Amino acid sequence: MSKLDQVLILDPPSDLRFKGPFTDVVTANLKLKNPSDRRVCFKVKTTAPRRYCVRPNSGVIDPGATVNISVMLQPFDYDPNEKSKHKFMVQTIFAPSNVSDNDSLWKDAKPEDLMDSKLRCVFEMPSENEVNDVEVTRAAPVINSLKSEATVPAAAADDTELKKLLEKCKRQQSEINKLNEENRQLKEEGLRMRKMPPRSDHMTSNSTSIVGRETSAAFLPSLLVVIAAIFIGFFFGKFIL
Repeated sequence: MSKLDQVLILDPPSDLRFKGPFTDVVTANLKLKNPSDRRVCFKVKTTAPRRYCVRPNSGVIDPGATVNISVMLQPFDYDPNEKSKHKFMVQTIFAPSNVSDNDSLWKDAKPEDLMDSKLRCVFEMPSENEVNDVEVTRAAPVINSLKSEATVPAAAADDTELKKLLEKCKRQQSEINKLNEENRQLKEEGLRMRKMPPRSDHMTSNSTSIVGRETSAAFLPSLLVVIAAIFIGFFFGKFIL
């Protein structure tokens, strides 16, 4: 008795193509469609079971239904000069209505009741343009992430520096106001000392010195005025005590 033709429609029908690079798991998809009006049991076999992971590797397909199978090739060192000898076989059998144990069904199946289709594995390396496109696609999210991370600290640093400068300006303005007030007080004190009658030669000498220093300080830059005012205040305080 001749063997039955495969009842299922396979997509792809003859080749499973795996596109590298093969440094990671590469997956090929296989569709099994049941165009008949009967339930069909299937299982997937391979000549290299350690190199592949198949999900699902067996099952039952209802009439008119389709099953998607993922064939996952494990990472390996690809040699373009070595041709792949790996093959897959999809084996099927009509499911009897009174059988619920698929294991016993396959064990007791007669050879003439089995249907099978074979597929060969093809390994392909991507072209240079495809590799560049993949690298750009993978790198774009990383670059965008780095840009966003770099922008946030820069903006925060600018705000921090601006606040520091404003605080420094406020402190300097406060110091200037304080020095101006002290300078004004020293000028008033000098005018008051001019109007006071001399008590002694020593007092007159000191007063004249103070007035002379105060008068000279008025023509100096603001920093020199402050320094002169400090010395005048020191001697004046010593004289009073």
